[in-house]
Amino acid sequence: MLFLYWTLLVSALAMFTAGLLEQRRHYRNLRIIPVRVLVNGIRGKSSITRLCAGALRGGGLVTTAKTTGTAARFIHPDGTEEPVYRKFDIANVVEQIGIVRRAAAYRPDALVMECMAVLPDLQEINQSKLIQATIGVLCNVREDHLAEMGPTLDDVARSLCRSMPVGGVCVTAEVERLPILRQEAAKRNCELIAVDPEAVTDEEMRRFGWITFKENVAIALTVAALLNVDRGSALAGMWAAPPDPGVLRVHHYQAGRQRLRFANVFAANDPASTLMNIDRLRGQGAIADPLHVVINCRPDRTERNGQMGALIPKIAPERVVLIGEPTRSARVAIPGDWHGKVLDLGGTRTAKDVVRGIIDGIGPEASVVAIGNIHGQGELLIAELAKLGAA
Repeated sequence: MLFLYWTLLVSALAMFTAGLLEQRRHYRNLRIIPVRVLVNGIRGKSSITRLCAGALRGGGLVTTAKTTGTAARFIHPDGTEEPVYRKFDIANVVEQIGIVRRAAAYRPDALVMECMAVLPDLQEINQSKLIQATIGVLCNVREDHLAEMGPTLDDVARSLCRSMPVGGVCVTAEVERLPILRQEAAKRNCELIAVDPEAVTDEEMRRFGWITFKENVAIALTVAALLNVDRGSALAGMWAAPPDPGVLRVHHYQAGRQRLRFANVFAANDPASTLMNIDRLRGQGAIADPLHVVINCRPDRTERNGQMGALIPKIAPERVVLIGEPTRSARVAIPGDWHGKVLDLGGTRTAKDVVRGIIDGIGPEASVVAIGNIHGQGELLIAELAKLGAA
């Protein structure tokens, strides 16, 4: 019995010592990187991370970055990138320690990190222990992760504020809950800078090879200005930066005599962001009527499926195609006067059958927007559409 006691005691001491040494190494790596930018919020974090990194590279700063969204990536100072390896494909905030170590090896001027924590306590730990950001970004407050950060949007705002750097600077594009952000920033002695999206011109936006938002660009320009990077250099760096794999794009496909404009809006999987993205695409002329909407449903996101169904009157499409499971969770949320325009393909059809079902219901030319969540049949749909010829 005494032997087991000493074994446990020695093991505990060894683990404590190893943890202490790991913490010291991590803090030493953080000190090597003078500027650390932590990007938090609900929508657009990956894109903003890339824009900030591109803007700083444009200003000649040695910059590393890491995204977490659609596909986690480590971005090297030259802009090249590689996937972040995850054991068993499971994300864990502890991986930030390894990212900081890799970044420190370059002895960079700056590191831009996307926040990967959702739980409020983890968001605070991510900032205070893992990143210790000198500049924070809180891009927006939207209706998502309510179970973890809610139940109200005010609660979500306060939760996101836990990543603000104490005694540092935080940049935001949030408007509706800006007063709450100001209150929380004051508690942390953090300077809050609210950006003006309209300060970014339409001409500057047209230089991007993908679809992004003025809010995102305004945030990156502000971060760059805090580090004395001039506007022209910052914009040039952003224009040259590779977009996130989940970035909003419109693909043109040819299926026989039919021409299809397809917009993957899966990444914007909360109602407000989904509608904003569709409105932006329409406003830019990237999609046009007749518009068909595909809603991909997930069994573990039934509430979100319903939210997408409830958006249909605001989108006002020619037709609604339901895929995934359970499609009923989206169908019951679609108002009755739209039911005649709903095609329910369910979740058991092959990707070829799904694409055929979509194409058979369109005329010579149409736009299709995919919303909801990408996982499951959404991923299969995108892969099958990519097999069509480019228009």
